[in-house]
Amino acid sequence: MQDPWVGELSEGEILSAILRELGPSAAEVGPGDDAAVLPASDGRVVATVDTLVHGPDFRLAWSSGFDLGWKAAAVNLADIAAMGARPTSLLVALAMPDATRLSFVVDLARGLRAGCEALAPGCVVEGGDLTVSDVLTVAVTALGTLEGRPAVRRSGARPGDVVAATGRLGDAARGLRLLFDRFRDAAGNPIAVDRSGLTGEEGRELDAQLRPSPHIADGVRAAMAGATAMMDLSDGLVLDAGRMATASGVTLDLHRDALGPHPDDALSGGEDHGLLATFPTTDAVPDGFQVIGVVREYGESPVLVDGARYEGSGGWDPYRDWDASRG
Repeated sequence: MQDPWVGELSEGEILSAILRELGPSAAEVGPGDDAAVLPASDGRVVATVDTLVHGPDFRLAWSSGFDLGWKAAAVNLADIAAMGARPTSLLVALAMPDATRLSFVVDLARGLRAGCEALAPGCVVEGGDLTVSDVLTVAVTALGTLEGRPAVRRSGARPGDVVAATGRLGDAARGLRLLFDRFRDAAGNPIAVDRSGLTGEEGRELDAQLRPSPHIADGVRAAMAGATAMMDLSDGLVLDAGRMATASGVTLDLHRDALGPHPDDALSGGEDHGLLATFPTTDAVPDGFQVIGVVREYGESPVLVDGARYEGSGGWDPYRDWDASRG
């Protein structure tokens, strides 16, 4: 069979095809046993999990297997980086319908490996699980090491700190809008992306949505520079800044003119997967971060924009915003 459906194969055959693409293991015991045995250099392990579900998180008409594997790696690596840690390992659980081509699964494994190699060299997939499901789902557990440093939590921002962020805020939201505006049929169903008519900027925005490339090493750099608080920007700047402000008992006042050419998208869009951090002084802000605001004593609102309460929705909440009728 040249490219069988996974429903025509055994779990062992699918797993063998995946493992061929993932490369060598760095663990004492890696893929192929009941569990992995991983080193913990300072006795602590940073752990996170994120799930991508077909529908609210991705559409197969828009994402290739490689795109999906890369994004599944990226969103989890960013969470590890947000703690000031270095990612070391991924554990991947894949639930898929019988009518999934083996070539798609192989491409997904290649995307996982490429995402790790590009964004967090040394981090590899060390195990996981396979099962069947009516809905394609990729659940990734990421592990990391603090290498002796204290974790940087979202609860440490203090009045007088400066607020800084990495990446081009709002690009992923603009990429998602492009998909919904340009790549659906008359009935609203997603159709394959044709990049031939896109401008260079549109292509970059589409990549930010489908294949994000957060600067993972900035997390360690921020921790070493003395970041007082940090978190991953996954659900939108205002929403995530509000979470940091609430955890820290402060107000974050963001500067609209520091948010790039599309400040409204930067404020309310999600899935940038850059880092939001606070630092004691402007001089402490490391390369890769752009100052976008200041930390104030807690006031009437956890987040202000140019000193005023922000009235927009501020980000993505799947329980509030997911609409299955949107194709």
